[in-house]
Amino acid sequence: MGQFLKDDIPRIRMMVLETDEPVPDTLKEKGRLSDILHHHFTKAGEQHDPPLGIETDEIFVITEKGGKVPKSEEFEDIHCVLITGSMHDAHGDNPWILELLDLLRELYLRRPDCTLSGVCFGHQLICRLFGAKLFRICEDVVFLYQMHRNHVVAPPTFDSSDGLLEPGAKVHVWGSSKHTKVQGVFIANRVFTTQAHLAFDEYLVHRQIEARIESGGIRDLEHADKAKETAHWEQMGTWLRPPS
Repeated sequence: MGQFLKDDIPRIRMMVLETDEPVPDTLKEKGRLSDILHHHFTKAGEQHDPPLGIETDEIFVITEKGGKVPKSEEFEDIHCVLITGSMHDAHGDNPWILELLDLLRELYLRRPDCTLSGVCFGHQLICRLFGAKLFRICEDVVFLYQMHRNHVVAPPTFDSSDGLLEPGAKVHVWGSSKHTKVQGVFIANRVFTTQAHLAFDEYLVHRQIEARIESGGIRDLEHADKAKETAHWEQMGTWLRPPS
């Protein structure tokens, strides 16, 4: 998955497909979504045994806001693709969402050496790719920050994937909670997704809650205050391991 460079540390080239933009103060404080994820995976790589390096490229894919959905040929030297979280709806039929689904399908079929990964919106979109049922909402295994109320009801299967998944492919649900039965899925060497935001720290949790209150996305202020109270908890996104 990685390649050895001069410093003898294997490095992974990750392409982050940005499906949203941070609010202005978060952008100033933390950078783009790809910057936040690069920092997170750099830290995770340093803690890995043996250490791993990460090289991150990014493409903003919302065409209606000046972005572009890349072609599969642009991923020649990429080892993994990560689709970010977004305020957009993974059920949606926006042209860029449909283009993104076509791209992911092509990469899955043509690039078995390239891992697909997604966070929140990205998790739901990848599960949609494989025909999983999504649910729209108008005892935790790990501590992660979940911001999106939509979620995946059941994991994808060979039958639901319309033949995209190989016969006998094992789709693991690596985490579950009372609210969200499918916190993430794992297909060995091919796919890893998470509904919750593994790279969010206390600052980002607070800012995301505030942004959603301001936009009307969160109306239960008591619940929002309780969520803020737990934002300082250490989350486990740097050491999640796939099932054996």
